[in-house]
Amino acid sequence: MLEKDNRNFIWVLVSIILTLGLVFSSYIITMGVKDMKGPGNSLTVKGSAKQQITSDLVVWTGSFSTQSQILSDAFKNLKESESKVKAYLIKQGINEKDIVFSSINTGTNYVILPNGAYSNQIDSYRLYQYVEIKSNEIEKITSISRSATDLINEGVEFQSNPPQYFYTKLADLKIDMIALATQDAKLRAEKMLNATGNKVGKLNSASVGVFQITPLYSGEISDYGINDTSSIEKEITSVVTCEFEVK
Repeated sequence: MLEKDNRNFIWVLVSIILTLGLVFSSYIITMGVKDMKGPGNSLTVKGSAKQQITSDLVVWTGSFSTQSQILSDAFKNLKESESKVKAYLIKQGINEKDIVFSSINTGTNYVILPNGAYSNQIDSYRLYQYVEIKSNEIEKITSISRSATDLINEGVEFQSNPPQYFYTKLADLKIDMIALATQDAKLRAEKMLNATGNKVGKLNSASVGVFQITPLYSGEISDYGINDTSSIEKEITSVVTCEFEVK
C-alpha cells in the first residue's frame, strides 16, 4: 500500500513539473514577441535596387590568317589581308586611328605519319592576326561585326567575334545603387516594425552583396556576381543587408 502511494505521489509531482514548464515557456515566448525594444535588440533585413542601363561602349575583335609551306609567303599574304581588312573598315566609316592590329602570331603544322603520329618535318606555317575596334558608335560596330565576313569574298580568311558591350559610368552608378538598396532595406524594416508598434532606430551595420549585371528580363543570378557583356540593354541589381536598432 505504501509503495502504491509513493508511485501516485511521483506521478503527481511529474505532472506539476511539466505543467509549470509549459506555463513558463509560454510566458517567455509571449514576452519575447511583445518586447522587441530595449538595448541590444535589432532587426536584420535585405534591401535591393534595380535599374536599366544602356551600354555606351562596344569592343569588337576579328581575326584573319594565312597558311603556306614557305614562311615568307605566309607573311606576305597576311600583310595583304591586313591591308584589305583596313580598307574595308575605313570604307565602313571607321577612323583609321581606331583600327588596332595585334602582333603577328605564328603556328607550325607538322607532317602526320601514317600511324597518326606527328613527325619532325614541317608541313606548313599558319600566321594569324587580330584586329580590334573600341567605339561609342554601338549600332555601327554591331552592324560591321555581322557583315565583316564579306571579306572572305576578297580572299581573306576572316572570322568575326561577337561584340562586347560595356557601360563606362558603372563605378558611379554602383554607389547610387548601394544608397537606393539601403533606402529599400530601411523601408522594409519600417513596414515590419509598424505592425508591432516599434520603430526603426539607427543603422548598426550594413554589408553590400555582389552586383548582378544581366540582360533584360533574364532573372539570372550568381554568388560571385554577373557582368554581362553580350547585351546592349542591361539591368543592374544591388543588394544590401542592413541591421537596424529597434526602438
